[in-house]
Amino acid sequence: MNVEFHAGFLALALLALAVAAVPLSRIPRGSSIVYALAAMIAGIAALSALIAVVRTAPLLAHLPIGLPTVGVRLRLDALSATFSFIVNMAAGVTSLYAIGYGRHEPEQGRCLPFYVLFLLGMNLVLVADDAFSFLLAWEFMSLSSWALVVVRHREEENRQAGLLYLAMASFGTLALLFAFGALAGGAGAYAFGDIRARTLEPTTATLALIFALIGTGSKSGLVPLHAWLPPAHAAAPSHVSALMSGVMTKVAVYGFIRIVFDLLGAPVWWWGMLVLTLGGITAVLGVLYALMQHDLKRLLAYHTVENIGIIYIGLGLALAFESHQMTRAAALAATAALFHVFNHCVFKSLLFFGAGSVQTATGERDMENLGGLIHRMPKTAFTFLVGCVAISALPPLNGFVSEWLTFQAILLSPELPEWGLKFTVPAVGGLLALSAALAAACFVKAFGITFLGRARTPAAERAEESDRYSLAAMFAFAALCLVAGILPGVFIDALSPAVQGMVGGRMPTQTTMAWLTTVPIAESRSSYNGLLVFLFISFAAYVAAYAIHQFASSAVRRGPPWDCGYPDASPQTQYTASSFAQPIRRVYGTFVFRARERIEMPPPGEMRPARLTVELRDLVWEWLYAPVAITVIFLADRLNPLQFQTIRRYLGFVFLALVSLLLVVAIWA
Repeated sequence: MNVEFHAGFLALALLALAVAAVPLSRIPRGSSIVYALAAMIAGIAALSALIAVVRTAPLLAHLPIGLPTVGVRLRLDALSATFSFIVNMAAGVTSLYAIGYGRHEPEQGRCLPFYVLFLLGMNLVLVADDAFSFLLAWEFMSLSSWALVVVRHREEENRQAGLLYLAMASFGTLALLFAFGALAGGAGAYAFGDIRARTLEPTTATLALIFALIGTGSKSGLVPLHAWLPPAHAAAPSHVSALMSGVMTKVAVYGFIRIVFDLLGAPVWWWGMLVLTLGGITAVLGVLYALMQHDLKRLLAYHTVENIGIIYIGLGLALAFESHQMTRAAALAATAALFHVFNHCVFKSLLFFGAGSVQTATGERDMENLGGLIHRMPKTAFTFLVGCVAISALPPLNGFVSEWLTFQAILLSPELPEWGLKFTVPAVGGLLALSAALAAACFVKAFGITFLGRARTPAAERAEESDRYSLAAMFAFAALCLVAGILPGVFIDALSPAVQGMVGGRMPTQTTMAWLTTVPIAESRSSYNGLLVFLFISFAAYVAAYAIHQFASSAVRRGPPWDCGYPDASPQTQYTASSFAQPIRRVYGTFVFRARERIEMPPPGEMRPARLTVELRDLVWEWLYAPVAITVIFLADRLNPLQFQTIRRYLGFVFLALVSLLLVVAIWA
């Protein structure tokens, strides 16, 4: 197996499938054929990437196209192969889910070709080994995903989401262009191998870091560059949302790792502090935004922001430790970040699958119009619950392990010499703990309001269980959440080659530990055994259930369910998403969202209902994006008359532009 086979097979197979998807979209069951073939191709690519992970030497290729003297360079090393496996594994399961879910998509002709091209774009980013190929693949990925966001283009909300996404994607690509310009220098060394051989000036390296953080952060969802993510995920079909949230954001994380850990050279200690701070703020604000949401898909999208923050916390710690040659601590932090990349890909895709199944069954995304679905969709409810437990970082599922490893890395921070890091790392640790607690509360709300209680609308009462393909995909990811949680050592060892390439070290080999115990640094310091925790929880639950059934009365007694203190059986007496989040909103909302509550209480004798109105403001949008939008509209209005000039004036403009450029060149020279 070589990189030409891996990239060439993917490119040819997916391009052929994209072309075939156009006529297949017009026939019955055509979408099922396309998604089944996409799942097969992704499975082969995942197997190819898994083989490449264990190779000691990277696979290289050079094609005589692209930039002169550079061409198109391809590279499949441990890092890119690891991400390629994650991307294609998730793409395969998502395509399986889409075999059933995709039949309900009314715009098959607009969705199918771009879905396949989206898979191709993400894979091409991972194997690019020069700046031109990387940016070309990056923009290809962005444009194909934009086409999927605006599949249902007849809805105004979706068109606005697509416009915002396109603007942010273009901005991110521009920042990456500047980053590679700084890395390449005046000699135009755009091949990654040539960039690695250069020794960058500190100022140049810092500029490249900042531009890389902006470019990749705008795609992954770092605060304050996250504005596009919730509306785009809500607008796209649910299987596309799963890919964008669970997979595409990880390709952006790969871009950051490739530039900062591979191309920039030795890090400076304050780089880690910068990335750490952004990660901590992103984690807390992401979960607070999620808690305020009623739309189930928007809630999941904001939780992507939170989890991206957790990943960047791990990467920031790895940079801080690496800058002081603390190799084992850097390896622990990098492993925690990469393991959370994998875990988030799995449980976030699972949750979007569940949200898509709920939307298909009820036609609703608003949790206020759901409820009681556990009776109508018990299998979907079970898998969604597994995803909720995993994303809440509760043992014994996979989300707990990666966050626990991140905390273990944080506990090593007293060994860092800089006082800035000594203060920053514990503060970010507190933010991480807060985000974990708020995430648990948020998913109690998401699962409870959506699946428990009584149905709030007739649509929820008539819901039916998901199809067998969707359920198979959901159960596959639910099982993977459990396996990665109880046997994390296997996954940690699989990530070791990529971690070795990032920071020059790795965690101790986990599969050789007694009882499959996970040991971050040394067994004398800390350890965790997911298998024993799982067995203890299972045994304790069985004993409790047996004791209750054995010693309880055998008489059957029926009574009304708990009514929250109200004898009225109306679903309106239940908790709502708003009422559940009210205490948290009152604690944090005043500062974060400038929340205001207005109560309209009619005087005695009037029959008008009392009303509670809550106003929330998105300060990031108001302070950062709204002024930019206003400025762009203002300038566009002023420049609009330039479209209606005579040919003489146009020639004059061209002459002035030419003279100005010549002056710039003369001054620069």
